[in-house]
Amino acid sequence: MNPALLLRALTIGLLANVLAVVMSMSPGHAQTALDKVSFGTNWVAEAEHGGFFQAVADGTYRAYGLDVTIVPGGPNNNNRMLLISGKLDFFMAANTLMSLDAVVNDVPVISVAAIFQKDPQVLLTHPESKITKLEELKPLTLFVSKEGVSSYFQWLKSEYGFSEEKVRPYTFNSQPFIADKQSAMQGYVTSEPFAIEQSAKFKPGIILLADYGFNTYSTLIETRGDLIDKKPDLVQRFVDASIVGWYHYLYGDNAPANAMIKKLNPEMTDELLAYSIARMKEYGIVDSGDSLRDGIGAMTDERMASFFDKMVRAHVVRSDIDYRKAYTLRFINKGVGLDLRPKK
Repeated sequence: MNPALLLRALTIGLLANVLAVVMSMSPGHAQTALDKVSFGTNWVAEAEHGGFFQAVADGTYRAYGLDVTIVPGGPNNNNRMLLISGKLDFFMAANTLMSLDAVVNDVPVISVAAIFQKDPQVLLTHPESKITKLEELKPLTLFVSKEGVSSYFQWLKSEYGFSEEKVRPYTFNSQPFIADKQSAMQGYVTSEPFAIEQSAKFKPGIILLADYGFNTYSTLIETRGDLIDKKPDLVQRFVDASIVGWYHYLYGDNAPANAMIKKLNPEMTDELLAYSIARMKEYGIVDSGDSLRDGIGAMTDERMASFFDKMVRAHVVRSDIDYRKAYTLRFINKGVGLDLRPKK
């Protein structure tokens, strides 16, 4: 080869290599390491956690610069304690009462988003009773769990005049309810009605407490105050990506998330997953109320104050606590993902 041409080729090659290195170091082309994040749920994998699994499975968290590990909960796992001790970054709290309890006990966790606008708690009835309103449940035997008696049932007493004389222990066995046509049983709208249909071959009546004023938020994202102070950008990205994951799960192709759920929870079936998703959409569990305007995850000061006042009247929480320490609106109500909701 002509020496001059050889020198020119080598020079061009060197410049190309230098340019490639510079391009890889520029912000638009940087191969930035993902931030590792751990998120603990409060139960085994199920559709009620679907948006979080969706954000892992379809790459949404990665698109937000996050490498997220979901740690499923269960009867023998206390993921909230792992959050408090610093071994998890985020936790899925069941409802606002947990957030208020954290304030009472000076636990340094804060709710940063409320994925469920409505708590899925229901009371189920027999079709023969023809009950269509909450007040009509008063004469019935009520199967309520120990946790239910100390929380939502106290609200039923203070707001609607229910009596504990009608309460019988609910041990997560539906047979006593099935056997007694003059009874009602607690459950979640996303699961227990399906189980009754499968085992007893009848479709129970459903009274959703949220539709009668039990306005706790549910499935909240909690984190520690120190993480908010030190890494607010990470908290924001996790909240935003989780919200997008929930839009994809409800309104897009949720097969990737459901595959993850079934792998982690072999007892889960396609039929129950489909039922749970359909009920979440039908009853507006995730996407209703304020979320229609502000996006999934929405919370408001007014609603938090309203629920706190109800729990004080029901003697579930003390009146002297500062409930505003339980949550922050800093990371939500920004309309994230609203463009992903199907147009009507």
